[in-house]
Amino acid sequence: MHSPLQIQLLDETSLIIANARPLVEAIERRDRDLGNQIRRALNSVVLNIAEGFGCRAGNARNRFETAHGSLFEARAALSAAVAWRYICATDIPELCQRMHALGGRLYGLMRR
Repeated sequence: MHSPLQIQLLDETSLIIANARPLVEAIERRDRDLGNQIRRALNSVVLNIAEGFGCRAGNARNRFETAHGSLFEARAALSAAVAWRYICATDIPELCQRMHALGGRLYGLMRR
């Protein structure tokens, strides 16, 4: 029913969310709106990936583009949290690396 690619991407996105959770909780203690924005952006990533795999051609591409945009939004929000000193820059390199890799995979799906 699910292809290995689908399972891989959804698992990777879930891992990103799990790794982001403690950071989002720390951010929310200082800035509820920013934490909520990150949470919603990451939820959008996983949900749009899943929806994209259930759509055809142009609609699938749109869902993957939305997921890609939400991934960039979450990354920018984490950078803003560092700038506000809600979290330390040393807290996010591995998470950002995973997000960057997922972004590359999504870019490939957008170009199918």
